[in-house]
Amino acid sequence: MAKPTPPPKLLDRLRIAIRLKNYSIRTEQAYVAWAERYIRFHKLRHPQEMGAPEIEAFLAHLAVECNVAASTQNQALCALLFLYKHVLDQELPAKINVLWAKKPERLPTVLTREEVWQTIDQLSGVHHLMATLRYGTGMRLMECIRLRVKDVDFGQNLILIRDAKGDKDRITLLPESTQEPLQKQLVWAKTLHDHDLAQGYGMVFLPDALERKYPNANKEWGWQYVFPADKYSVDPRSNIARRHHHHENSLQKRVKQATQNSGITKHVTCHTFRHSFATHLLEDGYDIRTVQELLGHKDVSTTQIYTHVLNRGGLSVRSPADRRR
Repeated sequence: MAKPTPPPKLLDRLRIAIRLKNYSIRTEQAYVAWAERYIRFHKLRHPQEMGAPEIEAFLAHLAVECNVAASTQNQALCALLFLYKHVLDQELPAKINVLWAKKPERLPTVLTREEVWQTIDQLSGVHHLMATLRYGTGMRLMECIRLRVKDVDFGQNLILIRDAKGDKDRITLLPESTQEPLQKQLVWAKTLHDHDLAQGYGMVFLPDALERKYPNANKEWGWQYVFPADKYSVDPRSNIARRHHHHENSLQKRVKQATQNSGITKHVTCHTFRHSFATHLLEDGYDIRTVQELLGHKDVSTTQIYTHVLNRGGLSVRSPADRRR
């Protein structure tokens, strides 16, 4: 007689619940890591035996002893709330008393137009194109990396960004200066895809169970990534070897090196291109609501931070030191 299959372990149940909600692989990895860290902090006690007091103690530990950022602490809380609600079926108190880490109010780093091109011109090939797209469209890093062929519309000069932050779609502009290099990139990607198909591969990851609904769509050209990886990798969820998108660390490292080579002393990351995109549009006189839509901000107050880093401020204030009798 066959032995009954043991029930999945807690962290496996957490993974299953996250996948049923169609959360990203990054969210899954982060939530599982926080659940494991929470359990180890309380000497391997099962979360079923714990509740709000233990959560509060763990979050206070993160804030006081680990000195984590407020956003990190908030992610840990979200992970634990998900664990209790969707895995353990426990209703926690409406309010959990948390000693929040102080969230600093910082202005974003913005490059001048000259500094932007000094940095981009230090890049070459696909990294030059991706950096130019990031500055010319305001896309987030992963939005650029995950761009699909079908979402680039050369006829209307636009890019459709799907499943962006907050699980929303939006439209941004396609810079004219990127059209020719982008076309060349697609020719190269198509050649790579045709080669993969000939080798029995060519399947790409599809979101939201589309792979089950449209079993052949994962091989279609339109669903392929604009910036495919150089080699195959194993999908951590399906264990299928296939070509994924370009790894984001590659662009991040290249931008950091390009900044150093340019002699720019500002703290520049890939996200700085997005900040510069927004600020330069406002400098050019575009309406803040238009910039908000292009960036995909839920609230215009998020976009308003860029008015504080304009050359002359949000109210076009001129310093009295610049006026002499």
